[in-house]
Amino acid sequence: MSFATVHDRYSSTDIEHFYDSGLWRHDTLFDIVEQQATTHPDKVFITDGTTSLTYRELRDSSLRLATGLRRLGIEAGDRVSVQIPSWAEFTQIAVALSRIGAITVPIMPIYRRDEVGFILENAGVKVSITCDTFRGFDYLDMYHHMRGSCPELQHLVVVRGDPVADAVPFRSLFADGQPEPAELGRASLPDEPMVIVYSSGTTARPKGCLHTFNTFGCGSRLLGKAFGYSDNDVQFSPSPITHTTGYVTGFLLPMMHSASVHLMEAWEPRAGLADIAKFHTTVAVSATTFLQMLMDVYDPDQHDPSSMRLWVAAGSPIPAAFVKRAGELLPNLTVLSLYGRTENVSTTTCTVFDDPIRSITSDGKALPGNSVKVVDLDGYEVAHGQEGDIAYRGPMHMLEYIHNQQETDGLFTPEGYSRSGDLGTMDADGYVRVTGRLKDIVIRGGMNISVRHIEDILTGHPGIRACAVVGMPDLRLGEKVCLYVVPNPGDDTITLAAISTYLLERDLPIQKVPERLEIVDELPMTATGKIQKHLLRSAIAAKLAAE
Repeated sequence: MSFATVHDRYSSTDIEHFYDSGLWRHDTLFDIVEQQATTHPDKVFITDGTTSLTYRELRDSSLRLATGLRRLGIEAGDRVSVQIPSWAEFTQIAVALSRIGAITVPIMPIYRRDEVGFILENAGVKVSITCDTFRGFDYLDMYHHMRGSCPELQHLVVVRGDPVADAVPFRSLFADGQPEPAELGRASLPDEPMVIVYSSGTTARPKGCLHTFNTFGCGSRLLGKAFGYSDNDVQFSPSPITHTTGYVTGFLLPMMHSASVHLMEAWEPRAGLADIAKFHTTVAVSATTFLQMLMDVYDPDQHDPSSMRLWVAAGSPIPAAFVKRAGELLPNLTVLSLYGRTENVSTTTCTVFDDPIRSITSDGKALPGNSVKVVDLDGYEVAHGQEGDIAYRGPMHMLEYIHNQQETDGLFTPEGYSRSGDLGTMDADGYVRVTGRLKDIVIRGGMNISVRHIEDILTGHPGIRACAVVGMPDLRLGEKVCLYVVPNPGDDTITLAAISTYLLERDLPIQKVPERLEIVDELPMTATGKIQKHLLRSAIAAKLAAE
């Protein structure tokens, strides 16, 4: 199984420029771990509530694990999937695989048989590492049922589980004694494939984004500068480490800055507040939803989040009312806005050096050495203030969607910018505001309606905890606006008439006012906090068809 190379994605001129400017470096992931273990051997790098590892312990255990994986039959270029919660073991696995030149395939814990089976086959996974059971789900049973349909899968490894038939206990893979360099071979080079991260499922099938250590590592270095990061920081990571946000900011970001990180195996806001106080965490990067949920349960008489200096909200734009509320509840906290993609880590971000108003009015600008344009359907830049497709070019872009050349090629404009499919505008200073998805607009009687505009207004409604706007089919107009609402507990005042009045009083044109209201207990989310609007669109279409 062959994959694209760095020369397939980037020109020789690009590659030379990235190295000359320091955006890319010659260090491997293991080189960074070795440097930190030498300089800060006894500093705790990672905790997860039950396990902690110093930099030296991470290096030494990863080398022993690398030896065990080689003896299991893993060779350079082999793919190893990892579907576990955000546990410290993930970092040992990632470092060990990099040390022997294998490719990590992280799989989020929420994925089930259909998605997991697709990923195992798509990536050609040779060994799967998973947990026994977690949050009531039997992962080993799922994998046992899939083995017959995954011919390349040779071994199943179980982390934090009792020995079972046909599964290798993770702890048995740690070889005794000092590893022999000859047995380990060479580590993955910084421009070789290191990780295949699958998109988080806001559309039907996840796509495998192939990254190198340089494409991921570049993002971690630049984000560290944007966040004013230092070795005194303790990253709080509630996002799954098996996705881009968790991998880049919950693993590589603190690693590259001699800092520490605390992982949450599963997000729960009250437990998150307790962990923040216990581990004195300082910085978080997560979906906006996580901070929203934390503020909903925050009690100043019970919780002490004063160690937190920065929360970077990604995944959806930050409404002004949200930032205002955060400032009132958590006065020590700065909230920044970031817009990223699995394809290129971070497209735009606000920084600690920006005027705070930027996080309310924008989703930031391109990081140094990167370029962003807003383009039309033909791929050419539109005027400032005009809406278009947000497109990226720079050193953090993946090499390809594996085994999907058509979609990979379809990303790029004539100037080599990667289309996101996200709509946005750019001002004269280069700051971008995400306004929605190309597929996330409602076309009502030929009129394009940005759902983001409606959702932004409703974030200020006192009775609404969460909401999402989607298009619903209509025979006469093509589509109409449907609003899904999660009301605040105990609030029974949310009606379509009341919502309409609220929006009209805030100058929303009558054509954009929702024409149907669906009250729900929760919105379907990916593990990274993105609303799965394709599920809402399917649900309302099915409901209308049955009426």
